[in-house]
Amino acid sequence: MSRTLEQLLCQPLCTVSKHYPAVSDFLAANGLDLSDFSFEDLVRSLSDEWFAGAGTTPDVLLEDGAAFFAGLLGAESIRQIESLEVLSGFDKAGCPEACSLMLKPGDVTCIVGPTGSGKSRLLADIEWLACGDTPTRRTVKLNGSMPDDSFRSSHSGRLVAQITQNMNFVLDMNVSDFLLMHARSRYLENAEDVVSEVIDIANDLSGESFRADTPVTFLSGGQSRALMIADVACIGRAPVVLIDEIENAGTDKRRALELLIQRDKIVLMATHDPLLILQADRRVVIRNGGMSAILATNDHERQLLRQLEEMDSSIQQARSFFRSGKSLTGVESLGNLSDNRE
Repeated sequence: MSRTLEQLLCQPLCTVSKHYPAVSDFLAANGLDLSDFSFEDLVRSLSDEWFAGAGTTPDVLLEDGAAFFAGLLGAESIRQIESLEVLSGFDKAGCPEACSLMLKPGDVTCIVGPTGSGKSRLLADIEWLACGDTPTRRTVKLNGSMPDDSFRSSHSGRLVAQITQNMNFVLDMNVSDFLLMHARSRYLENAEDVVSEVIDIANDLSGESFRADTPVTFLSGGQSRALMIADVACIGRAPVVLIDEIENAGTDKRRALELLIQRDKIVLMATHDPLLILQADRRVVIRNGGMSAILATNDHERQLLRQLEEMDSSIQQARSFFRSGKSLTGVESLGNLSDNRE
């Protein structure tokens, strides 16, 4: 059932907490107990002495509560996106685009085109909920409807999580604390359990294990990307995930895609890697700033994908062979590398 901020502030806190368990944590953090009062009534019931001891005022506490409940509603509304449609606009020459794009949770779509063709502009239009107000004049619809100004102002910039080839941490935190901070900011229940799950998944994706107490600045490029993919899948609320050029990122690409699909993410990949392109359901071809075609991956291409996967497997075996410090001396065929890795 859809709720408004006013309804949450006026409903009994015991009732609200059944749907939003994080309410109990918010109250405890402010020295308050769960009760049958609404949040507004609870604030009004507090004495001047209580506010003096807490070092705050009724207005400030009400503002904090409103911001907290708005965060809960924002996270919920993001999770409820069932379809995202990009209605055609115009290319750089002012010509109408050839097609529109419909995206749904669990979809994997590649964006292909030459460098500078407009791949990033398509993602920006989605991220900022374009309403005919961008250079392409595209329009984005959510669940079949145009988002109103209130939704656009509160959710623009939060629809897309980006995982890129070059990711660096600057925080002086370990992996566990970093993830725990993110999980709590999303009002997740059992945040500690979710953090443990994310670390396990990231280690599985990267194949290069790290510990919960490893400083994030010590992670390699592959470990960082694996951690962010697991974080986006398990903690992040953005319904759309952009994976930008991860073909050489030291991450298990197939497992990463399967994970995001299982978590009902809309996955968009900007890539030139034919292996990734054919693993997708379809690809959007960008030419001169416009969507010129949408090509579904057909059965013949999926058969060719098997050949690419065999070639990729041989390349991965060669990488593992050389990483182990072995020499090719005595190896007559690269196909025998898997038999010489001891």
